[in-house]
Amino acid sequence: MYNKNKSPLNEKVYLSSPTMHDLEMQYMEEAYKTNWMSTVGENINTLENQISKMTDHYAVALSSGTAALHMAMKLATERAYGKGETLRGHRVFCSDLTFDASINPILYEGGIPVFIDVEKDSWNMDPDALRKAFDTYPEVKIVALVHLYGTPANMGEIMNIINEHDAILIEDAAESMGATYKGKQTGTFGHYGCYSFNGNKIITGSSGGVLICKDEEDANKARKWSTQSRENAPWYQHEELGYNYRMSNVIAGVVRGQMNYLQEHINQKKDIYERYKEGLSDLPVTLNPLIKEGQANNWLTCLLIDEEAMCPQIRDDHNVLYKSEKNKTCPHEILDALNEINAEGRPIWKPMHMQPLFHRYPFITCTHLGEDLFRRGLCLPSDNKMTPEVQDYIIDVIRACFE
Repeated sequence: MYNKNKSPLNEKVYLSSPTMHDLEMQYMEEAYKTNWMSTVGENINTLENQISKMTDHYAVALSSGTAALHMAMKLATERAYGKGETLRGHRVFCSDLTFDASINPILYEGGIPVFIDVEKDSWNMDPDALRKAFDTYPEVKIVALVHLYGTPANMGEIMNIINEHDAILIEDAAESMGATYKGKQTGTFGHYGCYSFNGNKIITGSSGGVLICKDEEDANKARKWSTQSRENAPWYQHEELGYNYRMSNVIAGVVRGQMNYLQEHINQKKDIYERYKEGLSDLPVTLNPLIKEGQANNWLTCLLIDEEAMCPQIRDDHNVLYKSEKNKTCPHEILDALNEINAEGRPIWKPMHMQPLFHRYPFITCTHLGEDLFRRGLCLPSDNKMTPEVQDYIIDVIRACFE
């Protein structure tokens, strides 16, 4: 167990917490004063226009990133299999190294996830594994891809594969708003893109998300479905299944204000990544890769310990044990050390194919890299309110774990 007599920080340093400004309160107060507190109002309209301008897509403001992913899955299903058809019994290719919110909408709609492993250059969906998946399941029509930790996937190769198979792409860009691949915003390569405004994202509304669509008809469908599928009638008329997924005008006020600071937040996150890179450069570690063809938003900085520098570590589904060794460490020793100084870290996402919920579904890999990233990796404190002095202290604590 780590014990280097480091004093706790006076204030907790979070993995990534909201950074608020003045405009958010101004727009929230406008909603309050004008009594537009529900799911219509100026904040929603303005926010959708802001996102549309940034992405050159139609935007639908929703209650969460997961809601956006669900609406995207329904739209993709109709596009792939016909109006009124369901996903039941159909396979969907999806990222394996991610949070389960990326996958759950497939199950909501009765589909069968097929997990695709990651590549080393971006820690995102591996094009080679995706080709292998299409060779195995050539009938698949939907691909759901995640841009992990704010780094764009290898969209050049992936789009070539998707276009070869005339498939439909859903981009989970929940973690990558503002990131680009060859100058093009993540979320805008496929038919549908999804962003999140959860409290830990690069900009936040405390909650909320947005769906972006290439086609106006799709955006209008999503707006209808997200407001309980009410028909245009003088009473409540319902002819198809609906959901209570629309963003509130109050939350939209927060996000509307945050949008003005997106690039500022990205610049701060980049500085954090670069300070970690410099401060840990002589240790047997690497940071999460930043794909050459893209610009990450550096939402989280992640650390991967070299194999030869790993001390023994074992995990079951709920617990972990490790044995400290001189000049070696492991993710959970570093996480314990961070916790002792009042700083928050997190293991790399546990791959979906390793989760008990998803054990029975297919997994396609060429390298088994995702499993290795989970074993040797962790997310470092990446809060953009962290001062350079505090980050230097955190770096010293990480370095001590290798002594």
